[in-house]
Amino acid sequence: MTRLRSEDRTHRLGTRAIHAGRIDDQNAGAIMPPIYQTSTYRQEALGLNKGYEYGRTQNPTREALERNVASLEGAEFGFAFGSGLATLDAILKLFKAGDHIVCGDNVYGGTMRLMVRVYEPLGLTFSFVDMRNAENVGAALRPTTRLVYCETPTNPMMFLADLQAIGDICQAHGLLFAVDNTFASPIFQRPLELGADLVMHSTTKYLNGHSDMVGGIVVTKREDLAERLGFLQNASGAVPGPMDCWLALRGTKTLPLRMERHDQNGRRIAEWLSTHRAVKKLYYPGLPSHPQHELAKRQMRGFGGMISFDVGDADRARKILGATRIFSLAESLGGVESLIGHPASQTHASVPVAMREAMGLTDSLVRLSVGVEEVEDLIEDLDRAIG
Repeated sequence: MTRLRSEDRTHRLGTRAIHAGRIDDQNAGAIMPPIYQTSTYRQEALGLNKGYEYGRTQNPTREALERNVASLEGAEFGFAFGSGLATLDAILKLFKAGDHIVCGDNVYGGTMRLMVRVYEPLGLTFSFVDMRNAENVGAALRPTTRLVYCETPTNPMMFLADLQAIGDICQAHGLLFAVDNTFASPIFQRPLELGADLVMHSTTKYLNGHSDMVGGIVVTKREDLAERLGFLQNASGAVPGPMDCWLALRGTKTLPLRMERHDQNGRRIAEWLSTHRAVKKLYYPGLPSHPQHELAKRQMRGFGGMISFDVGDADRARKILGATRIFSLAESLGGVESLIGHPASQTHASVPVAMREAMGLTDSLVRLSVGVEEVEDLIEDLDRAIG
């Protein structure tokens, strides 16, 4: 179980991003943490070791990443996994058949797929509600409810959940509250400070920031949850390799700098899209026109680079997707390079059509992951593609 060290709690956020979790290399004094590419460790004697026995259970590179992200989120413990979905899988394993979970209705399609197609047959039950209104969470609670799970901002509609209000509901009813903070990152949003018990990320996205690894992580302040998550991490074995941990840890060192640029570019492009005649609807919480802009200003320090817009015609959306030159047509998000995608047929294809339509996720919706390129080039690329 990876617990934060005293030195990982000191200094401000930008300094912790670079130094928290670091390994003091006694062999050569390496500034960067070594990649402990090993499956096992030499034992000094039977029952006597340096704290490491087997690669699935412990790895120093993985522990460095876990401490780093825990420090950024203001947590005490961190647990890294082989993907964001493997992280969610571990969270769901905290519960048993008959338990009920309230989840936001506009979550990543893979989240809903894991819940409905894997865990419902195993006996968990789920209610998917619109978390833009915290009262919907309270109304969905049952005597068997054990967890409230949300994304904010959501993928891809950029809906927001009032973390403080939902956290208060969970505390009043003795429920666990888990937040997927992937879109905002710990630079722009701090769910543990607003009542969350668990905060998870797809480290594939902004934390890594370079589109060259897949991983996930969950952090918490609670030792009881940490004990169980540590057991599940080892027992299920869905751990990331040390190279992937090293790549994510390299990414977090520049996270504050990158998020500032993502945010600057995102705001500029959102403002430009807001005046474009072809854009019928625009979803970006940094715009005053967003219905939850005041909530965004209250609980976020920045708005990031995720934007969705609807052009009102599926054929036109497909033409745009195939016409960009800098924005690459690809799934995923959060890298330094800009991506363009079609949620209805990519990230949310597994979500039932009726549910997609109810939340406004149409076949003419386009999602942007705005990178850190020169924003004028990005606007020119979109202008040429949208026409």
